[in-house]
Amino acid sequence: MFHYEVKCYNCKNVFKVYEGSERYKKFKENRKAIFCCDDCGHKIRLAAIKNFFR
Repeated sequence: MFHYEVKCYNCKNVFKVYEGSERYKKFKENRKAIFCCDDCGHKIRLAAIKNFFR
């Protein structure tokens, strides 16, 4: 299975984007786009939900 190694903009760690995923498609379209890993994406989403209800 093909994959690309992408750097997370939040934690600066390298993670793999596998063929067939939405991130893979977006990376193929625009390699200069900003991506975040699953862990950081989850943390950002939870922080947004918490701040929404304040």
